[in-house]
Amino acid sequence: MIRKSFLIYGVVQGVGFRPFIYKIACKNKLCGFVKNDSEGVELEVEGSEENIKIFEEQLHAQLPPLARIDTIKTKELEPLYEKSFEIRESSIYANNAKTALISPDIATCHECLEDKKKEGKYHNYFATNCTNCGPRYSIIKTVPYDRSNTSMDKFAMCESCLEEYKNPLSRRYHAQPISCNSCGPKLSLWHAQSKTAIDETDIFKKVADFIESGKIVAIKGIGGFHIVCDASNDAVILKLREFKNRPTKPLAIMCKDSVQIKSLACVNEKEEELLTSKEAPIVILKKSLFSYVKLSKFLAPNIDRIGCMLAYTPLHHLLFQYLNTPIVATSANLGDEPILTKMEDIFSKLPFIDFVLDFNREIINGVDDSLLQVVNGKTQTLRLSRGYAPKVIKLPFKSEKKILAVGANAKNSIAFVMGNNLILSPHIGDLDSLKAFEYFERTIETFKRFYDFEPDIIVHDKHPNYETTKWAKKQNKELVEVGHHLAHIYACKAEFGLSGDYLGFSFDGTGFGDGKILWGGEIFVGDERKYHFKPIKLLGGEKAIKEPRRVALSMLFDALSLEEVQELDLACVKEFSPENLKLLHQSHTKNLNAPQSSSVGRMFDAIVSFSDIAQTISYEGESGLLCESYYDENRTRSFNYAITDGVIDMKIVEFILNNKFDKKELNSMFINTLVEIIISISKKEKLKVILSGGVFQNKTLLELAACGLEKENISYFFQQQTAINDGGIALGQAYFCVKNNIG
Repeated sequence: MIRKSFLIYGVVQGVGFRPFIYKIACKNKLCGFVKNDSEGVELEVEGSEENIKIFEEQLHAQLPPLARIDTIKTKELEPLYEKSFEIRESSIYANNAKTALISPDIATCHECLEDKKKEGKYHNYFATNCTNCGPRYSIIKTVPYDRSNTSMDKFAMCESCLEEYKNPLSRRYHAQPISCNSCGPKLSLWHAQSKTAIDETDIFKKVADFIESGKIVAIKGIGGFHIVCDASNDAVILKLREFKNRPTKPLAIMCKDSVQIKSLACVNEKEEELLTSKEAPIVILKKSLFSYVKLSKFLAPNIDRIGCMLAYTPLHHLLFQYLNTPIVATSANLGDEPILTKMEDIFSKLPFIDFVLDFNREIINGVDDSLLQVVNGKTQTLRLSRGYAPKVIKLPFKSEKKILAVGANAKNSIAFVMGNNLILSPHIGDLDSLKAFEYFERTIETFKRFYDFEPDIIVHDKHPNYETTKWAKKQNKELVEVGHHLAHIYACKAEFGLSGDYLGFSFDGTGFGDGKILWGGEIFVGDERKYHFKPIKLLGGEKAIKEPRRVALSMLFDALSLEEVQELDLACVKEFSPENLKLLHQSHTKNLNAPQSSSVGRMFDAIVSFSDIAQTISYEGESGLLCESYYDENRTRSFNYAITDGVIDMKIVEFILNNKFDKKELNSMFINTLVEIIISISKKEKLKVILSGGVFQNKTLLELAACGLEKENISYFFQQQTAINDGGIALGQAYFCVKNNIG
């Protein structure tokens, strides 16, 4: 007879871990106990040495679907000669640090969807869940993950739910959001304009009828409201775009099942795996040339991709019983503000909404849908959020100090280092509004509350005008500054646990560099920038980011006089009057409001302008998507380029002035040339390669670069489980600190 204690760290709370331990302990005739504590799960087992060995094997081999073990500490104890195994209440702690990891929100499991169909208390219940699915992060106030620490604390369980909740053999044992038609949250349907309730009879049929008749409905989900409308209705989508001031940015759609998605988009095995996964993200797919489902041409205009997701809550599934077409499901917010989580805010902020479908379970932590695509057979994360975040990366050592990394201004997320855990928050968003910045501060406070966390060190970007930088400098903490583009490289290192020197390609739109030049096309050997693209003057400063024609014109001014430019038969020239051309030329020659940028993102802008695909754009990354849409794999030519003292000069203007070309030719040549440059420098430097930054969201560019590197037998890495764009900056900032022994 022996007794052994286990301290288990990882995602082991709120995921059915304790009943799993109970079952395998009883199965192996072991006595003892299991309980949650502030760090993870604590358990002791007592029995024969052989049975404890089998227990340990099953502990690793038969984990519940949502559980993840990171580390286990074991110790042999004196036997207590107990007679049973029990699940105990969570430890009460005073001085112990909270380190238990919080599970993300998870799509409804198959068993709960089946329960919804059966007669009984879960029949057509919109919030059916169990320990394998449902809300987690969105409802939790602090750890440990007990019902009293969630927004379910006000819902008293009925006798039947309480029986399931207390039964270790039930799938709903200690499922904190457990409830049913009798005791759980209730749905309500509202006229948005009059703010009056609608009779709740046949509520899902009513909502479906509203959608099919061209109405716009706000529907509450796990992490916030979606704005929902018929994805086949041109008029209502144009109305939505007008009210949201979103002229061309793609709108994601939600579909009934994978069969429906396959009828409108090309879906490979890996993409289907992601769509049907327990995380249920939006997956960017290639539009089918022969769609069997009518979709509005205004969903994702001018590009060949579309973002699709499957219904992921019982509410969505119940709604699709009455809908035959996909629905637009975009975050309910205004501009750069965070997703709305309260019906009152829908009424006050979104006057174009016709109806609101709400329920009375509070969303404590808002969370957007995650956004992914598949590149070269691998997952690529573009937005890390519902289903995947909070994201935990285990470090191979403990940090002596607590570190907070505050990320970038665009696509913001934040990261925390506590001991050997690096925790990345869900996507927060662009911090260009007061409400968005308040959400940033609120997310920091949320994680401080979760873990009684107070940072010793705050890591921030070098850009002095980032709101995150300004906030960090007001906190009276030790500060560490990390360059934006080096943080991109370190984000990839963090995901794969990389050490040492790599050849890092850090390509994005704009970031603060050293000196007077904005960066965005940087190539690092180790931590030192060795190569960069020839800078372009951004005529009008930030205006150039929205107007590709200004970038193209600047490149022409680099090579020609004003008179020579005026004679050119190019759309980017004709966009401006002679007077404006003269003013812009003065701006260029006298460096008036014309900052220099080495950004590859701005070069994409120039290409779509030169090829007259777009002279103005309405959202970040639009030029890259447009360029990609015109890529033709049969066009194999490239631009000439030169590398002098580390400066890469792509001879785009020289080609344009001396050759005839069409849209496909120019866009294909640009991507081909970027790939050639990546391969050429990689062969020269003879190091393993990292590809990071928002430009590598361009699927065609990344796939071609990856294939080229593989052909040359060069090892490469790009982020898969964390955001490759600015959403990964905080991760890179934090990892830079721990890898350089700061803290």
